[in-house]
Amino acid sequence: MTTRVEAATSRNGGRLLRVIVGLVAVLLVVVVGTGLWLHTQLRASLPRLEGEQALHGLVAPVRVERDALGVPVVRGTTRLDVARATGFLHAQERFFQMDLLRRRAAGELSELVGEAALEVDREVRVFRLRAVARRATGALGGEERRLLTGYTEGVNAGLQDLGAPPFEYLVLRSEPRAWQQEDSLLCALAMYLTLQGQLPGLESSLGLMHDLLPPELAAFLAPRGTEWDAPLEGEPFAQPRTPGPEVLDLRQEPPRAVARGRRKAPVAFDPLRLADVDEAAVYGSNNWAVAGTHTAHGGALLSNDMHLGHSVPNIWYRASLVFPGVDGEQRVSGVTLPGVPFVVVGSNDHVAWGFTNSQGDWADLVVLEPDPRDPQAYLTPEGPRRFERTTETIHVKDGQDETLAVLSTVWGPVVDEDHQGRRRALAWVALRTGGLNAALVRMEDARSLEEALTLAAGVGIPSQNFVCADSSGRIGWTIAGRIPRRVGFDGRLPTSWADGSRRWEGWLRPEEYPRVVDPPGGRIWTANARVVSGDALAVVGFGGYDLGARARQIRDDLLALERATEADMLGVQLDDRAVFLARWRDLLLEALTPESVATDPRRAEARRQVEAWGGRASIDSVAYRLVRAFRMRVSRAVFDPLLAPCHEADERLDYKGRRPDRGIRQWEGPLWALVTERPLHLLDPRFESWEELLLAQLDGVLDELTEDGATLADRTWGEHNTILVRHPLSSAVPALGRWLDMPRWELPGDGNMPRVQYTFAGASERLTVSPGREENGYFHMPTGQSGHPLSPHYGDGHDAWARGEPTPFLPGPAVHVLTLHPDR
Repeated sequence: MTTRVEAATSRNGGRLLRVIVGLVAVLLVVVVGTGLWLHTQLRASLPRLEGEQALHGLVAPVRVERDALGVPVVRGTTRLDVARATGFLHAQERFFQMDLLRRRAAGELSELVGEAALEVDREVRVFRLRAVARRATGALGGEERRLLTGYTEGVNAGLQDLGAPPFEYLVLRSEPRAWQQEDSLLCALAMYLTLQGQLPGLESSLGLMHDLLPPELAAFLAPRGTEWDAPLEGEPFAQPRTPGPEVLDLRQEPPRAVARGRRKAPVAFDPLRLADVDEAAVYGSNNWAVAGTHTAHGGALLSNDMHLGHSVPNIWYRASLVFPGVDGEQRVSGVTLPGVPFVVVGSNDHVAWGFTNSQGDWADLVVLEPDPRDPQAYLTPEGPRRFERTTETIHVKDGQDETLAVLSTVWGPVVDEDHQGRRRALAWVALRTGGLNAALVRMEDARSLEEALTLAAGVGIPSQNFVCADSSGRIGWTIAGRIPRRVGFDGRLPTSWADGSRRWEGWLRPEEYPRVVDPPGGRIWTANARVVSGDALAVVGFGGYDLGARARQIRDDLLALERATEADMLGVQLDDRAVFLARWRDLLLEALTPESVATDPRRAEARRQVEAWGGRASIDSVAYRLVRAFRMRVSRAVFDPLLAPCHEADERLDYKGRRPDRGIRQWEGPLWALVTERPLHLLDPRFESWEELLLAQLDGVLDELTEDGATLADRTWGEHNTILVRHPLSSAVPALGRWLDMPRWELPGDGNMPRVQYTFAGASERLTVSPGREENGYFHMPTGQSGHPLSPHYGDGHDAWARGEPTPFLPGPAVHVLTLHPDR
């Protein structure tokens, strides 16, 4: 009996083992098969690099020569053919990036990624930017419209030519949607959102402070500039006088906690914005020009590094476009934005140009006055007018579609309510007829400085500091983008337009634009700070200028170079000297008196580290990280009690710019005045003295830096400033980061110095070029040319960018040649 049971058990065990082995084998086959299928799909979606391929619509063959970094020279017999071929390349290398850009602007991300993007889409749909792009496309001139048509057809041909859709759609279980002409202008509108999205929040914060704080305190906390200003024209602005105890005495006021108000802060997602905002982070860029009279070879030099959120792939796609011009072969080299058919920043052998965000005032919050007889109407100069109501449908992948009611006025869409519950509409250049176009393509044909400056006034892009140089050695600055003509107000605060005394009256004419041409010093510099003064400043307005420390350091670097070279320009771009924080280092050492460190070994160690100050934001510096964190913590302790009424009324107030769309960026002025003057009546009552406040903030920094058991010596700036350059998919699925993200680097640099570098943002490229001497120029950018992880050009430019090593501005010898030819 026992033997039969044992035999049966043995047979059953053997059968179970065979079943398990079979299941494992099937599972292995499935896993291997799935892996092989995925690999096959991935390889099938690689861009075409060599051979011949028909491209419908071409007049003649177009030759695409890629160099060792995958940078193409696109050579055609007509400009239209080159635009068509550029669309083909963009689609094959970067279609998913293009798709994100158009969807970001149109408020259509939820259709691709689901409910996670709903808040983003709701916020953006208020502007109805797809309708704006459609109207602007219809208004394009004949040649620009033809280029956009050819480019669009090239994009869709390039997408169809792939053996499989770009891999991101496989992960998202979606199909790519064909490109439309209006989508190219939506890409430009995505840049509007990135570069001007802070304007309503800034104006709202200024209005809140104006309404709730004593006038003297509001002016003190929101100065128009500081001693750090380094404008091209005019002098630094003086810091307003510190308010006396008759204005505010915190020692006599009951303690107030910094409560957050009733209004929900908006959620914003932007593929180009920071994924995790550093409190001091500011979107911006550097550009400058040196006249030929101050260079070693006699040609003018143009330098540009545009600062944006890091992403994989990088926002820019390098290219050199070659086609017949007015006076022979035309070559335009630089960076393109995937989604549009022309070079955004670069050189055409006659003129080189670059951009930084102007930080001018290109939008106004209009306080709406309700019609007392009709709650669905508001007052205008022509009398009461009812709101225009539109329903927007947001499609949600794997979810229920959502409808959004949008109210619009004659001035723009209704975007929010203020702390008093008053509705406000947004007048914004991006939404006005003429504010968006494709006129930047005309820069390809500019032959002189004067011609380039005139063309800049007509382009429909987010208004930029346009710095250019020409082949004769001349240099100049103006604003590129449309400038509204304000009447009756300066645009700094929200206000009513109901009686017609405050309004916009069309656009300024090109001859009315401010200009700086061939300055006596032979140098021009911009770094998102104030550039001009007087009447010119009144035209540009105040749109959140960055502190002038970065601009001043660049200016001083340039003035020290009498015979500048391209290599010198890279040295300026990589300048990580901590000029701005030097006085904060001195302040901290002053606070660390012998008495204060005698009883606290942590303070003694902090003093030793700060005494070893190397004067740079270098990766091995503990002192830089400590001083920087000390300043930030002191600023919170100083400002919070002064701004308590504003925080209680409206939680959207973000005085120091923890979110990029909110900050009053000149706060160093009032902060330094307070910590040096030390008025007792403006000191938080929790502290007996300013010395106590400073030491308490240092102790708080030390707590934060050592809370996990690490020693202070371990807390280097490089540990904090380790860059994360991530693919959008890895943010949602971190496991993909191993394959999709760039290697992590500890990098030097920070915000208030030429080498701008944050964890999630920094230079999206660096270039220097002399028009007519392009072969001497350099260029580098993070990641690489391709958005495909199996491409050799997915990240092959990244290390040179991280190390600050120059690579040639022009494409090198051809490694791969692709010929696109007309249908046979």
